[in-house]
Amino acid sequence: MSAPGAAVALVLFDLDGTLVDTAPDMAAAANRQRVERGLAPLPLAQLRPMVSHGARGMIGAALGSAPGDAGFDGLRVEFLAYYEAALCVHSRLFDGIAPLLDAIETRGLRWGIVTNKPARYTDPLVRQLGLAQRAACVVSGDTTAHAKPHPEPLRHALRLAASAPGQAIYVGDDLRDIEAGRTAGLRTVAVGYGYLGNGAPPQRWGADAVVDTPAGLHDWLFGA
Repeated sequence: MSAPGAAVALVLFDLDGTLVDTAPDMAAAANRQRVERGLAPLPLAQLRPMVSHGARGMIGAALGSAPGDAGFDGLRVEFLAYYEAALCVHSRLFDGIAPLLDAIETRGLRWGIVTNKPARYTDPLVRQLGLAQRAACVVSGDTTAHAKPHPEPLRHALRLAASAPGQAIYVGDDLRDIEAGRTAGLRTVAVGYGYLGNGAPPQRWGADAVVDTPAGLHDWLFGA
């Protein structure tokens, strides 16, 4: 797991589960749906792993409904309305992310966000967290014609930041992040502190590095 070296000019992050812990607000929306149907709220720990899969993952975990099931589309609309109304109540940068971003900027590097979250939710969340003016680019799931694991969102981020693939790193907590980054020609880092889902562990995703904490990412980027 060798360090990236001096060629790095841009660090791109996934949003949910990598840069920001959005699980409490996502879970609150799903649990509101449960309560309104006479069901007890689920523990955050039970819902948390599925946050990176968005509304589909949360509705599946909370209500056992999947795309194609009768009533799923209505549940999705309802979930998104609840989430949009309270999307930055408890969401926070993961511990260690704030000093990591400071360190990136202090060294004259830039950073940005590439997420599958639609801009309707990404933009206000990033703004409320005070990140909008600092990010070199913010690419949402509907910014381009494709979402991750397609490489186009990352290619678009590189264009916005005027950076070459060899100068950039993509950091994410889902296999699709690593797949998108590799295909776009970036070095990739998988974060073990993210939501991860219920698939293969991050050590099997083919990333250039796996880190367990934002501090570990700092050490990998800049040396311990």
